Amino acid sequence: MAAGHHARLSQRIAERTAVVTVCGMGYVGLPLACAISECGFPIVGADTDQDKVDRLLAGQSYIKHIPSADISAMVKTGKFSATSDFSHIAGSDIIAICVPTPLGRHRDPDLSYVVATAEAIAKHARAGQLVILESTTYPGTTIDILVPIFRDHGFEPGRDIFLAFAPERHDPGNKAFAISAVPKVLGGQCVRATDLTAAFYGSFVDKVVPVSSPSTAEAVKLTENIFRAVNIALVNELKVIYEKMGIDIWEVIEAAKTKPFGYMPFYPGPGLGGHCIPIDPFYLTWKARQFGIDTRFIELAGEINSAMPEYVVSRLEDAIKARTGKEMRGAKILILGMAYKKNVDDIRESPSLKLIELIEARGAMVDYSDPYIPEIPRTREHPEFAGRRSVSLEASAISAYDAALIATDHDDIDYAGLVEHSAVVVDTRNVCSRYGVISDKIVKA
Repeated sequence: MAAGHHARLSQRIAERTAVVTVCGMGYVGLPLACAISECGFPIVGADTDQDKVDRLLAGQSYIKHIPSADISAMVKTGKFSATSDFSHIAGSDIIAICVPTPLGRHRDPDLSYVVATAEAIAKHARAGQLVILESTTYPGTTIDILVPIFRDHGFEPGRDIFLAFAPERHDPGNKAFAISAVPKVLGGQCVRATDLTAAFYGSFVDKVVPVSSPSTAEAVKLTENIFRAVNIALVNELKVIYEKMGIDIWEVIEAAKTKPFGYMPFYPGPGLGGHCIPIDPFYLTWKARQFGIDTRFIELAGEINSAMPEYVVSRLEDAIKARTGKEMRGAKILILGMAYKKNVDDIRESPSLKLIELIEARGAMVDYSDPYIPEIPRTREHPEFAGRRSVSLEASAISAYDAALIATDHDDIDYAGLVEHSAVVVDTRNVCSRYGVISDKIVKA
């Protein structure tokens, strides 16, 4: 039975007639759907948000770095549809799960979106399908969570249905690395699942990297993000140390990276943002505790990175007092950038939200300006900021603030004009220096 299912799906993948459903049409699922569509597969975008579905069907993008022209082209192929009704799953051959995996209040994994999506798929599944989890999670999720769900619905993985984990490695807004150019790590629950998953991704990704199991693939993704989190924590700690010594951490990094071996540059910032780096390391921390292991190195890095917004606000307070003679209480502060990284409209885990909280707790008034985030959406940690709107960067508006704090280094900002009309600028990204803007008004933090 398994051999027959494998042969049929292999042929449909080779012919590019396999119907693919991507569950979750957000920052991971939508670009994945575009890449799959470009290589000719019929595809369905599934999402519980009917507004997203309606906009996709109208050929519109709701993610700024993905042009509406890309969505329109996908719709015009006649091979794309979108729906919020998961009953269509029965007609699919391959289903990719691309839903959020946030942390709970106590840094425990919240797999509610994965579980709900897997349950919806299993309810409408049929024998011979390939189900791939792309959402980042702890080692063991595919085997411990997905396998029982499908068994409970009468499907034996490896015989009736194929399961795999293939972590997303998308870098939103990074035009240098399209999905097709980034090697795809994958691990199937059985040899046939691995083979099918490799054949599928191999249709539109230049290189696939099969590993021995879903748990190994899950560990690969966590390792990549833990590596970044730990090294960012290191340079954040060095930033604080070198600042006390009167040494510019940015100058140090620029010189250090000229070494052609044994060094890789990482850069400090106002705190970690995005869905991956601030969250993923704690998935492993949580799982390691089940084996009686303390992840001291990872947790220390988390503590250092989490302390950065407080450090930045302290530097801001000192800068206002030193440059204007004013106290933080009653001051007017302009934050440049609400997105967690430059040139994207993604606010998930943005350190700017924490910066607003800390600054306002000290009695100051905060506005923000961000060409990518015209209005702050509702977030889990800071719902009270929902509805705040971006202000303009006209000279008269800038001069009304006691300080400007650069939290996100978007490219399309006039940094020279910002510095010219500001009383003081606290730069957490070294962007003024990169643009050649030099002034004694600038304080690095």
